[in-house]
Amino acid sequence: MPVGICISLSSAAAAACSRELLSAEWHRLEIAPEVVCQEQTLSGRFCLLLHLTEERAEAWMPGFDTLSLADTLKLDVVRSDDDLLREIWLTLLNSPGLLEFPSAEELMAAVRIRRNIVRHAERTRLNFHTSAIERPSDCWRYSGETGFVLIPGCPLIDSLKKACQPEAGGQWYSFSCYRATEYVILLAIAEEAQTSHPELLRLLQAQWEKKAVSSGLFHEIFMHELGTLEEPLPMHYYVPGDRAWFRNPDTHSSDVPGFEGSWVFYLGGGMFANFWKCNRPFNLLSKCLEIHHWREGAFRDEEGQLQMDETKVEQLVAQTLQSPEATARVFERMHRLRDPQGVYAEGGCMDATREAPKYVLAPHTDLIRALKAL
Repeated sequence: MPVGICISLSSAAAAACSRELLSAEWHRLEIAPEVVCQEQTLSGRFCLLLHLTEERAEAWMPGFDTLSLADTLKLDVVRSDDDLLREIWLTLLNSPGLLEFPSAEELMAAVRIRRNIVRHAERTRLNFHTSAIERPSDCWRYSGETGFVLIPGCPLIDSLKKACQPEAGGQWYSFSCYRATEYVILLAIAEEAQTSHPELLRLLQAQWEKKAVSSGLFHEIFMHELGTLEEPLPMHYYVPGDRAWFRNPDTHSSDVPGFEGSWVFYLGGGMFANFWKCNRPFNLLSKCLEIHHWREGAFRDEEGQLQMDETKVEQLVAQTLQSPEATARVFERMHRLRDPQGVYAEGGCMDATREAPKYVLAPHTDLIRALKAL
């Protein structure tokens, strides 16, 4: 199967313009020599196919394993925006399934949104809670019918930052991990729309002044999912900005509200976001160990409700890490593709899919139509 990226085009002239736009960015990032750019007809459409050279793809991401790419290329994705952009481009160009974009401009916007997601995920500082209702009261208000909505006149971008990125010493607001990912994604899209599609930002502002879009509807309107349980993505294929889920494969502790699994963003450099301790992001091993030890942290409180002793979980993770044998045993059990929903058998915590935002630029975005239909 083809790997990399496919851009649908109307003509050879459009292909030339697209090549010029993309090539300028690749040359700026000094990755142009590693990119193959070919004009082809695919399924009756005129397309530009983009992928890494076979030699570089195999040397840098063997088996589509992107977790060590930053170490291999000595990329500092935390301190350098250009290094983060390099990792985003290189991993997208080596996608194990063809990623389709309607224009070069839409592809560039998708890369910028991924950069925005990573930077905002790194800065997000929250208290974990599945039912607490709190946001900054100077810009958000709540009702059971609308969820948290903006006070009219409060800008969406600034209000999202206030909720998720408190100033030093400021209040940390309570979120579930899934709702936190929605706020980060919405913020990243809104920032892109501010410069490239102001009409979309206007509609997002109007929508969140009226009613929050969340949970399944948010996924349906804003997100595109790659991979399935039947055709899973390679377990170690991650692009910075991916939203990913790690499942709790333990039937008992997964009944603790909020501990069915863990929603995170891939930050690049082999690390995953930690909204609750943002200065301590997870790597794959530490995430697997944490979820494994949830089974021992689950307990019933005085009212008989299932709760999670997160302090105990931290202690057990630290204890396991002291033993290479115990670490290897736990990792082997968790480092497997998850079972289907409702099944708790031999599967681990690794998911088959990744999620990323849909198109945002006119005239390709269907976000406009979806928001107007609400």
